[in-house]
Amino acid sequence: MAEPVRLTIVADEFAAETIIALLRTEGIESIQRRTDVAAGMADASASAFGPREVLVNPEDLDRARELIDEG
Repeated sequence: MAEPVRLTIVADEFAAETIIALLRTEGIESIQRRTDVAAGMADASASAFGPREVLVNPEDLDRARELIDEG
């Protein structure tokens, strides 16, 4: 399996989960993680706040971009 690639960066965990839910309805697997900026913030590991990356498989990137652009 290929290494996931960044689809987008969003403001917080809620926004990331919203995108992940949309992608899931289209059969696209995705994950979120804190960005490097968020990882350096105090208490970032316990917080839903701070920027998040949404990652997808490389073969799904183009379709995922289309979906979030439509939304």
